[in-house]
Amino acid sequence: MSGGVPVRSGRLPLSAARRAHGLLRGPRPEAVPALVARACTLVGLVDIAAGVFPRFRHSRMHALAEVLPGALGPFAAAMSLSAGVLLLLLAHGLRRRKRRAWRAAVVLLPAGAIAQFTYRHSIVGVLVSLALLVPLLRHRDEFRALPDPTSRWRALANFMLMGTGSILLGLLVVSAHAGHMVGDPSLADRLEHVIYGLFGFEGPVAYAGNTSWTVAYSLGALGLLTAVTTIYLAFRPEHPAARLTSDDESRLRALLARHGGRDSLGHFALRRDKAVVFSPSGKAAVTYRVVSGVMLASGDPIGDVEAWPGAIERFMDEAKAHSWTPAVMGCSETGAEVWTRETGLDALELGDEAVVDVADFSLAGRAMRNVRQMVKRIERLGYETRVRRVRDLGEAELDRVRRAAEDWRGTDTERGFSMALGRIGDPDDGDCLIATAHKADETPGPYGDLKAVLHFVPWGPDGASLDLMRRDRSADPGMNELLIVAALEAAPRLGVQRVSLNFAMFRAALARGEKIGAGPVLRAWRGLLVFLSRWFQIESLYKFNAKFRPRWEPRFVVYATSRDLPRIGLAAMQAEGFVSLALPRVLRRRPRPPAPCAHAGRDHDLNERTAQAV
Repeated sequence: MSGGVPVRSGRLPLSAARRAHGLLRGPRPEAVPALVARACTLVGLVDIAAGVFPRFRHSRMHALAEVLPGALGPFAAAMSLSAGVLLLLLAHGLRRRKRRAWRAAVVLLPAGAIAQFTYRHSIVGVLVSLALLVPLLRHRDEFRALPDPTSRWRALANFMLMGTGSILLGLLVVSAHAGHMVGDPSLADRLEHVIYGLFGFEGPVAYAGNTSWTVAYSLGALGLLTAVTTIYLAFRPEHPAARLTSDDESRLRALLARHGGRDSLGHFALRRDKAVVFSPSGKAAVTYRVVSGVMLASGDPIGDVEAWPGAIERFMDEAKAHSWTPAVMGCSETGAEVWTRETGLDALELGDEAVVDVADFSLAGRAMRNVRQMVKRIERLGYETRVRRVRDLGEAELDRVRRAAEDWRGTDTERGFSMALGRIGDPDDGDCLIATAHKADETPGPYGDLKAVLHFVPWGPDGASLDLMRRDRSADPGMNELLIVAALEAAPRLGVQRVSLNFAMFRAALARGEKIGAGPVLRAWRGLLVFLSRWFQIESLYKFNAKFRPRWEPRFVVYATSRDLPRIGLAAMQAEGFVSLALPRVLRRRPRPPAPCAHAGRDHDLNERTAQAV
């Protein structure tokens, strides 16, 4: 016997036998949705190409396209375009295991098979359709995902996107038949022909022979497809995003009363645009929002740590039921350990939270010289500060603070999700702190002598967590430093022993990268962060927080796979308000003054608490 592994006569090696068994058994059930989605994408692209390019329809490649669902009889070009676009739209839903997409595919594939047999008498076309239909029916249990939260805005978005796509594809259809055009029509004439054709009318471009019918049917099919999908999205059953009910809020407040001191982000779970799942015992909960198919939780679970696994399990079950991508933004080290242990997810350090222990804070010493000098300078200019509980403010003053915070917001959209409450002065939030700066020796503005506002939410019975920072743009620089110092100095009187400030994204990398001896990789990473700070306040937040000599508490993002991180990052930016499809402020009607429970704004300058989600 020669060297190597002996193989018994008549038998395959174990690995080869497993591969052969796998081929006979077919793909794993969990892999079917992705495989079917790829097949739909391929068929869709081939059908679109077959409907657009006349030469392609007579090439060898079209010999394959002719037997694929979508090329149906005398209306082959129009049907190829329609079927191709529909299959491309359907593929995403199949990949996400959506039940509605499965139902549509189950109807579309037999219809394509019948059409192939009726119009083309193609046995191969029937077999291809059934070949795709078999794994769908066999693995139907893999397509159980419920619909995402939707609104009527989806119909408008579909109309805009499909309309744009139809115009571009229509131009391609019109130009693909240049050899049969009468004359040499300009681009404007072709565009006009496409617009007319989408509505079913003849345009200014003329063709020789039957080509005009092919182009007309193709453009008409694109216009009809845009109209039908838009009407469907406009009138389909709506599934609004879940919101925090009054009962949910009461239960969360009860949990925070017992366990709220554990996490500085706990009170932000009371945002009313979040949904919540509770553990079976009701002793723990996870709040979340669904954004672009990402089920985004923030901070640690609320409640008893021993009950966290039950709440996390409910969260993951909900994500699986809807085929949402689970993710957690800004959880603590303990939270990250529990999440990864219970779910098999992974965790990545996102940055650090600045926490100031009130007993250790002092303006004395060389390290605090810059802050001390700035505060003294502003005080000499005539500014004074007041730090109070929300319940101690009168309704008139609260209304003035709310309107000022709204007007002083520096962005068109509200920002905040994981570290923002989204309202000021709610009757149920009487324990929140408000620090205000005033200047009485000048002409009162629309908000009297009010010049800046800081809002803190409770962090258990003896802590406070910074929510928003707003200031009048005409006020002197240093308002934020002045009010933070005022809040820290007033904290003992209010029973506050610790204050959580802003979040510094990638703080550790910035701090280590500027030290002597840092390696080239770390220096390059820091250089990239400094460059990105031109648009996202990464370095400026770190430096601002460092002024107050805090202790740093790491925060993490929890995710399933690395390929999900870009999607999670985009969803987080949408949730935090950095990416928005809302109209610019100048195009919106000015809202009436908010009621006591209305949402307030977020910070507008370098001190936006939510910049950690970028």
